[in-house]
Amino acid sequence: MVQAIPKSLSFEEFIADYGDRDRYELIDGELIDMEPTGPHEEVAAFLIRKFNVEIDRLCVRWFTPTRCLIKPLGQSTALGPDVAILDKAAIANEPLWQQEPIITLGSSVKLVAEVVSTNWSNDYARKVEDYAALGIPEYWIVDYLGLGGRQFIGIDKPPTITVLQLVEGVYQGQLFRGGERIISPTFPNLEITAEQVFAAAG
Repeated sequence: MVQAIPKSLSFEEFIADYGDRDRYELIDGELIDMEPTGPHEEVAAFLIRKFNVEIDRLCVRWFTPTRCLIKPLGQSTALGPDVAILDKAAIANEPLWQQEPIITLGSSVKLVAEVVSTNWSNDYARKVEDYAALGIPEYWIVDYLGLGGRQFIGIDKPPTITVLQLVEGVYQGQLFRGGERIISPTFPNLEITAEQVFAAAG
């Protein structure tokens, strides 16, 4: 369950009061309590494990932080992705990183993934816009319960993974279900299927 706490916050107030708590994010000044479930965390952990194997295979200076916030510029918004892959070389240019695990530049991020919960509209709409505006090249929407709207995953609402790739500033998506191998532009040798990801939820 996701609850909106009715108090408008600035980005600075959010960081001061909630920045060290994983379960909160800020969208247009609205504090969102994510209330993640156990299965939600299992799916995120499965993805992190698989991505780290690929990072090692590629011998690149990327890493998956245990916690970070992504701040779209000029907004009272701080997004807490379930999974983020950061470029260690690029974060040297991040103005806030040395004090807080806050990312403001899309060039620091190789991939983000959101595991869908009851706030699915944020994952399928708002975060698509914000991540695209920042220039994040790849965004996964992992809808293991089939919660998303029919316009996004189909009338029957099956569990679906949407992989969005940024092309000329706009995300283009591909849907994966069942035994389909997930195609990732960032990790071309990744060998996992949608159902393997969904099975991580127990």
